[in-house]
Amino acid sequence: MSSKKHSVVIIGFGGMGSYHAQLIKENASLEVIGTYDLLDYRQAASVEAGYSVYKSFEDVLVDPQVEIVLIATPNDVHTEITIDALRAGKHVICEKPVASSKAEFEEMLAVAAEANRILMVHQNRRWDEDFLVIKEMYERETIGTLFQIESRVHGANGIPGDWRHIKAQGGGMLLDWGVHLLDQLLFLIDSKITSVTSHLSYILGNEVDDGFEAILQFENGVKALIEVGTTNFITLPRWYVKGLEGTAIIEDWSLTGKIVTRNHDSVIIEPKPIRAGVGLTKTMAPPSEGATVTEALPSAAQLPSSFYDNFVAVIEGKAEPIVTNAEVLRVLNLIEVIFEAAETHQVVQDFDIY
Repeated sequence: MSSKKHSVVIIGFGGMGSYHAQLIKENASLEVIGTYDLLDYRQAASVEAGYSVYKSFEDVLVDPQVEIVLIATPNDVHTEITIDALRAGKHVICEKPVASSKAEFEEMLAVAAEANRILMVHQNRRWDEDFLVIKEMYERETIGTLFQIESRVHGANGIPGDWRHIKAQGGGMLLDWGVHLLDQLLFLIDSKITSVTSHLSYILGNEVDDGFEAILQFENGVKALIEVGTTNFITLPRWYVKGLEGTAIIEDWSLTGKIVTRNHDSVIIEPKPIRAGVGLTKTMAPPSEGATVTEALPSAAQLPSSFYDNFVAVIEGKAEPIVTNAEVLRVLNLIEVIFEAAETHQVVQDFDIY
């Protein structure tokens, strides 16, 4: 734990900005000393929450008390704000997606290196417990070697908010939820992506995608399906994973789920045909009694520290970042390829930054 509190100013005091403020209150090494937002009602909310309000972004940059700028604005201004803050000598935490393109992020990284300041992206869903359960199963081979991973988030509310509907402001579900699910997947699987196919949905008539599906094939044999939907009145499971020895399902963020594995102590019995519709099948008949074992999900894997504790340790030179900028760049590159695959209706290969 740091021996001092590091000062933070939050740029953008909307949903995520105020959420960051709440979480930072629980952190012994960070302290929010103010906010900056263009909207009057958010300025009022900041004052009500007990924070001082900067009159301009320039005031934030020239204030020597400000060590860290935390950016929680719409996506399209991330790059400009980040670069200005880095050049002013501030460390930066930026919400995802950090940039609209790989090229923009490379520009940000060059400025961070030149200014000798830390830039970290808030890929917070690496700490989601449901993901960490899957991580534990993958690493421990709880159901044998995992060879298929299906990761989904479904809702029925369409695209939320205002700017998320606008392409120029970085809207759409691939950049909103997709960046989280893809980051989790690449953090989990240490292997090169060999091919990608994808489909984007525009069923709601917006200029940005209201959902997407992407299928990724990895060099180590793992196949992954990533899906985001906003028109799903019946949702599919958050996770469905298959291993050589069993199958696991996690229904939702409350960790409702189970694993079913092969029972090696049972006698193998040839399946008997069952009636299926107007036909018979042995292939799809249920396993014989005792052939499988149903168990609870395993405990979640553990990351070395929280995002905020890790950030403090990084700026103090005591640790390496859990969310590395090389990983963020790889995800941005993958997002560009998913857009390309959907637009061209082609399988895209030989693109991964691995």
